[in-house]
Amino acid sequence: MAKIYIDGKEYITNAKTIEAFLAEIGYTSRNPILLAKQEGETKELNEPIKDGTLELLSYDTKEGSRAYINSLVFLLYVSVKEMFESASDIIVEHSIDKGLYIRTNFNITQEILLDIKNKMLEIAGENRRIKKITVSRMDAIKYYKTIGNESKALNLKYNTNTYVTLYKLGSCYDYFYTKMPVETGCLRKFDLTFIDNNSLVLRFPTIYSGGEIPEYHVHESMINAFNTSLNWNTTLGVHNASDLNMIVSDGKIDDLIRMCENNFNSEILELAKRIKEERKKVVLMAGPSSSGKTTSSKKLCMSLRSLGLRPLVLSMDDFFVERDLTPKGADGKFDFECLEAVDIPLFDRSIKELVEGKEVTLPVYNFVEGKKEFTRKEKMEEGAVLVIEGIHALDNKVLTKVERDKKFKIYVCPLTELNIDNHNRVSTTDNRLLRRIVRDQKTRGKTAEYTINAWDDVRRGEEKYIFPYQDESDYTLNTSMLYEIGVIKTYVEPLLYKIDETSIYYDEAKRLLNFLRNFLEVPADAVPDDSIIREFIGGSCFKD
Repeated sequence: MAKIYIDGKEYITNAKTIEAFLAEIGYTSRNPILLAKQEGETKELNEPIKDGTLELLSYDTKEGSRAYINSLVFLLYVSVKEMFESASDIIVEHSIDKGLYIRTNFNITQEILLDIKNKMLEIAGENRRIKKITVSRMDAIKYYKTIGNESKALNLKYNTNTYVTLYKLGSCYDYFYTKMPVETGCLRKFDLTFIDNNSLVLRFPTIYSGGEIPEYHVHESMINAFNTSLNWNTTLGVHNASDLNMIVSDGKIDDLIRMCENNFNSEILELAKRIKEERKKVVLMAGPSSSGKTTSSKKLCMSLRSLGLRPLVLSMDDFFVERDLTPKGADGKFDFECLEAVDIPLFDRSIKELVEGKEVTLPVYNFVEGKKEFTRKEKMEEGAVLVIEGIHALDNKVLTKVERDKKFKIYVCPLTELNIDNHNRVSTTDNRLLRRIVRDQKTRGKTAEYTINAWDDVRRGEEKYIFPYQDESDYTLNTSMLYEIGVIKTYVEPLLYKIDETSIYYDEAKRLLNFLRNFLEVPADAVPDDSIIREFIGGSCFKD
């Protein structure tokens, strides 16, 4: 007998598994139940049930969303395999506008894509079981070599586990780095958007979309940044984790690090040349947490100076309103991320007067006292360029008094193009989280548990104040480094291992550790002191 609590209601059951219990009580919900959680541990529905509170997870939760996305990828893969020749495959490239950008190794049309969607719905309607199996790593390697999937076989080569977990749907086997639903019947809410004859976008509800599938919007600047990164990876022959691991094991990682750093520095220099040629007066930089904005802005300033310009750096944080005027959120805490937390009239007026060539007394914000102190005088001389970093820098409600042709807006983000394999991408969000865990410990003495706890609030702020304005940018600067996960791994793994199994964040730590096992460690010795990665692991030549 088990005593179960759902939403405060008590149940007594003889059921052996979570799904049997839900069937027994006839549980229904607006959104499909994908997983469950007990005592902080995420479980698949066919796992044993035990005493305690049961939290049911749909795609409007973090864990449920990951499971839903991965199971849709699996469903798409299986549908393609059942419809076309065995060599047909999909390659999950990256996230894009609340969806996944996916390439195919065969030609598609809008009609073919509709057929694929209908096949996915057919399999979902059949409510097929998604079976979880444990096999020896060597047997899994043999299987993937037999079907010609060398990237998965190579990934498993670098995995030291004796056994690995695979999921089976129809006649296809695959692995994913999340828990999975037990049946396909829950996978009915999705859409496929045709891009060209070899690419599509898989769309689905997100945590922030209220259960609906967001509309697809083309973000040209971001697509260009991703394509540039993809072309660079192709030039170097590094697409998947196994490609990177081979470079590490061959002792050639130092050369790769130097090439990546040179490539980024060249991009920054070209960006500076464009700013000079277009005679811009104000450069505005914004991006989500742990994007490397600090190092990027300092590198840009160096390049601008090398071209004879005189960058003047300002931070929007110095224009915060006084503490007693700072808005508060629903939780009663100060909301420093909302636009109203910034003295926009003062900011707009100060920048306008600077651009006009006037001497302006600027504030320096005293964060201890919670007030602005007007101690800084600046004037833009010949060749001066304002470089401004801030969470709201791309918002079109900012700097309305300065003409648009005088402004140059840069969206900064580590857009990770490296994948684990064709079906498992490296999440840009996870990349940023790992960066932040390391930096929080290095610079603030905060634990990984602290950072993971704060991450959901960080993400909500980004969804509200940063991502909606990325299309306002004139340029998307990709700050990801092809080699970085191997370097970050060295620093972040010990921090994640410190999270005890009794912690509510243990599941998340375990997920990240399982992800990191796909990458060999990369020593930081060859990472230059002006690298973006130094902003997180320490040793940067750029001082605040």
